[in-house]
Amino acid sequence: MTTRNKRGRPIADPEAEPRRNELVLAAYRRVAQTGFEGLRTRDVASEAGVNVATLHYYFPTKEALIRAVVGHAMGRFRTTFEPGGSPGAQLEAHFRGIRRLVRDEPELFAVMGELAQRSARDGAIAAIFKETNDTWHAALRGLLRHAQTDGSIDPSIEPDATAALVTATFRGMFMLPSATTSPQRLEQALTQLERLLGIKRRRR
Repeated sequence: MTTRNKRGRPIADPEAEPRRNELVLAAYRRVAQTGFEGLRTRDVASEAGVNVATLHYYFPTKEALIRAVVGHAMGRFRTTFEPGGSPGAQLEAHFRGIRRLVRDEPELFAVMGELAQRSARDGAIAAIFKETNDTWHAALRGLLRHAQTDGSIDPSIEPDATAALVTATFRGMFMLPSATTSPQRLEQALTQLERLLGIKRRRR
């Protein structure tokens, strides 16, 4: 699959990254629709318009493909951490971004819910889920500390414990089937967390 020049040096394939992304998105959609139980590499390859050998070139194992799916999902969550502005504004943007994802990308929560449930009986996925959660927790904890420093939130709040509470609340949202999830309940949970932190929502 790697193209080389006359001296045997690899030549960058301009289609490599787009093709890899197509495979990740195809797998992401399959997990959202059918869960990890329905994730078949042949189906993913077919949806992306390539053969299985090509898929295995980019993802030698199913675990590698799952990691890429989780990486894509976490990339969507990272869009809620907006750079620039005060720590308080960034924290407000994080909650606003979570609301946007709940509204516009329900498949994201379906994928993360599958990951959470499957991790209970799959050691490899459990390790991926723990790594993902630890990264999110650390990012939020750091943001909370900076927001305390500039006086944006209650200085008496313990950042590590509060980050654990926020991420646990969101993980609870993941576990709820979208068909049984009340948007009003989700909004109540987000609003209560904002009140706990002392975040004042701006009208948009």
